[in-house]
Amino acid sequence: VQLQASGGGLVQSGDSLRLSCAASGRTFSSLAIAWFRQAPGKEREFVAAYRPSARSTYYADSVKGRFTISRDNAKNTVHLQMNSLNAEDTAIYYCAGRVYWSVQYYSGAQYNYWGQGTLVTVSS
Repeated sequence: VQLQASGGGLVQSGDSLRLSCAASGRTFSSLAIAWFRQAPGKEREFVAAYRPSARSTYYADSVKGRFTISRDNAKNTVHLQMNSLNAEDTAIYYCAGRVYWSVQYYSGAQYNYWGQGTLVTVSS
């Protein structure tokens, strides 16, 4: 499985941005995809996840209500729509995948496949 993250950039506080994670190499329908991020000097943290079988979504408290994860099966892509961005959202964002869902979806250790990361910088 190959994951390709894109869509990062420099935005101002309050702006929106949409990240994309394109998957290839395996049947997309069986892949659970999540987003993680790592800010400078901080550990990697969970952002959002999509459970394909239940079509349900999960979010970190810090992004709930502002970020939306969605899935386009026709394009083998998962998107992360980020609204009301603030400086604390500045980080490298990674998409991660694993075959089938894990109840520990918030743990990076559960994922076998990782994209290369895309940088999001929010200026205040």
